[in-house]
Amino acid sequence: MKLLPRLEEILLLAIWKLGDGAYGLAIVDQVEKDTGISWLTGSIYGALNRLKKTGRIAAVETGRSPEKTGRPRIYYRLTSKGMDKLIAMQKINRLIWLDVPDLGQGR
Repeated sequence: MKLLPRLEEILLLAIWKLGDGAYGLAIVDQVEKDTGISWLTGSIYGALNRLKKTGRIAAVETGRSPEKTGRPRIYYRLTSKGMDKLIAMQKINRLIWLDVPDLGQGR
């Protein structure tokens, strides 16, 4: 099985957590909340595009409302292929950390 790059794994999980509210800035906020790291928006969108190309996520563009200006909002959702990959990555992460004590304890 081919592993996902870590950022793509984090993005799939953020999209799963956000459910129907998974759009660009909400995803960036969720990733920053989950990792404690500030991310460049461009790096997030590049990875989202890769996930779309591989069929792991789908994107739906919403129309602009009359009171809003700017670009339409794009919402992302996991596909069944994306969910299968997320489940596989969860299993792998559990296995590789099995029997490892808290490494930060005592530091």
